Amino acid sequence: MKIGIASDHGGFTIYQDLKEKLTGLGHIIVDFGNTIYNPDDDFPDYVIPLARAVAGHKVERGIAICGSGVGASIAANKVPGVRAALIHDLWSARQGVEDDDMSVLCMGGRVIDSEKALELAIAFLEAKFSREERFKRRLLKIEKRTRELWAMEGKG
Repeated sequence: MKIGIASDHGGFTIYQDLKEKLTGLGHIIVDFGNTIYNPDDDFPDYVIPLARAVAGHKVERGIAICGSGVGASIAANKVPGVRAALIHDLWSARQGVEDDDMSVLCMGGRVIDSEKALELAIAFLEAKFSREERFKRRLLKIEKRTRELWAMEGKG
């Protein structure tokens, strides 16, 4: 699978480990940075380009890491067509894809370790959207409401 990955300094160690381990599992990694440790970097500079690549189908899924994972999730969800979530447990890593067609996994580099991050990433990448009618219906409602909000703001 072609996967985009991005991180700031808060998730740098996990990000480096994930790139190596996911490549070793046969995935193609598209690196959105930061490729060097910089304690003054800002996650939006890396996460937003990653999210745009997911929305534009340049990568199949994305993984974004910052210190808590919260900021990465907020930034990724600003990109239309992306469904990102902060995940720190296995059930949600799978369920987020199966029920909600999650496209970007966000994690906190100061919350979990590299081993847990790999476990979550594998669960996320192996999961498939179930396409059950109730889940498709819910996603359509979200998309409709998003379009309505953009229209009200003059963005749609």
